[in-house]
Amino acid sequence: MSAGSPVRTPRSTGVAPSTAHPVRELITARLASGSRPHGRSDDARLALVIEGGGGRGAYSGGMVLALEQLGLTDCFDDVYGASAGALNGVWLLARDAAAGMSIWWDPAVIRRVTNFWSPLRGRPVVDNEYLVDTVCHDLVPLDCAAVLAHPVRFHPLATCVDTGESVDLHAHLSDQDSLRRALRASAGMPLLSGRPVPVGGRRFLDAGISQPVPVHTAVADGATHVLVLRTRISTQVPEPIGPLQRRFMRAHLARKAPGTVEVWSDRFARECADERFFAEHDANPLSAPSVLQIRPPDSASRVLRNDRDATQLRRAVEIGRRATLAAFEASVPHSGSRSGRELACER
Repeated sequence: MSAGSPVRTPRSTGVAPSTAHPVRELITARLASGSRPHGRSDDARLALVIEGGGGRGAYSGGMVLALEQLGLTDCFDDVYGASAGALNGVWLLARDAAAGMSIWWDPAVIRRVTNFWSPLRGRPVVDNEYLVDTVCHDLVPLDCAAVLAHPVRFHPLATCVDTGESVDLHAHLSDQDSLRRALRASAGMPLLSGRPVPVGGRRFLDAGISQPVPVHTAVADGATHVLVLRTRISTQVPEPIGPLQRRFMRAHLARKAPGTVEVWSDRFARECADERFFAEHDANPLSAPSVLQIRPPDSASRVLRNDRDATQLRRAVEIGRRATLAAFEASVPHSGSRSGRELACER
């Protein structure tokens, strides 16, 4: 198989089977013992990795909601998020995922955050500044202090516009403003989200340019066990960049973010390599590091990167939630009830 060949996997229900798996066993053991960060009785390092993908992030939003409902947040040592994955992960560490995930299908928020007419009003097509600094401050307040004080470390990823490298912004999280800047940087899509975001003396754009699934950063940091929340169904293989898109985006990036031109152009090969990595770990769950992924089922309708359909996005959140509950149904007890702000939408 060539380096740029996509990996085709068997059709999937999206549910990692509830059989023995080192990641599932570690989570179950930590939950049963009441283990908390900085007070572990094991020597493992468990990372939660959350894929981005724009509107597809609604799937991982539902997965994050399920982890909160199952009481698994404190089982992790680190949370890594790329783009929409970082926006989902921050609500888990704020211990308010139910409120945060409701943003995904709020019609008023959708119309304001993603609007192709916005440039006529001097705003970007995807207004992450409004999302992070207004929606997550005034409408659905994000408890930044809780995130910063949480014993589980938060790692929002972003892409440096001058070098094209994937950068973990964890070291720059010191207060509410720096946390919000990091979230905007991680989700700052080129062309659509306006100017690069300055963090720590450098400028950044969307994490997905260089590392859409930040599993490699987690492993490099020493993670021995990794739970990965995916936003692509198993049959949705990477697709080559078309010639017109390649020509247009290379010209745009050369002007606005010159260091990202080559890393963006190599996206297809990198995504294929990621799928091979996951396929190898699916086939060999005992290989180190141990990696378990949860994906939307193949029956799920595809959500577009800039999807504005509130019903579709709400359904995607629920599909992700159910996939995660099913992945742990044999090992982690849960009532399946929905109370207060724990929202579930019926198919």
